[in-house]
Amino acid sequence: MPDRPFHHGNLRAVLLDEAVTVLREDGVDGLSLRDLARRAGVSHGAPRSHFVDRQALLDAVAELGFDRLAAAVRRALAGAGDLDDRFRRVALAYVDFAIDDAALMDLMFQAKTTTRAESVQAAASSLFAVLDGAMGSALADGGDGDARHLFKLLFAATMQGIAALVVSRRIDRAEGERLVDAALETMLRSDLGSRAVGAN
Repeated sequence: MPDRPFHHGNLRAVLLDEAVTVLREDGVDGLSLRDLARRAGVSHGAPRSHFVDRQALLDAVAELGFDRLAAAVRRALAGAGDLDDRFRRVALAYVDFAIDDAALMDLMFQAKTTTRAESVQAAASSLFAVLDGAMGSALADGGDGDARHLFKLLFAATMQGIAALVVSRRIDRAEGERLVDAALETMLRSDLGSRAVGAN
């Protein structure tokens, strides 16, 4: 197929959008630079001006996923009230994202994190910084930094686990929401929650 130039300089964004679509339809194994070029209507070599190889593409898609999830959490926090309300909004946004974009979530948290590009690690750190913001100022008031870190990891693992149950159809979304509420009640009232965010 002959080159079809992108007059607006947006080829990278177009390729990433196509990649997310392919990920939803065919999973990570369906992603290839050649196929994305075909879908975008450009020569098979054109994507390499933005992604040197397939791993660079996967890293860029993962980074996009972290950015989108962080944005969803920020939107959820807008206008939120007390600690319980903040965490419920964040939890539901997190679970919704993990259900609706399950393949993207899998890619974001795949095992090969040690070889990930710095930009992906930075995007992941930004997400956890947003989660930290949801926890309020307990650390400034003498909170336990290690407990805070552990709480964020437990929160993420729990919400992803609930989402996985919905994705696998072991439970429906309504039951998933009930699990979110039960998990938050347990976590926020626990000793770890008290040390991390001042819950009681």
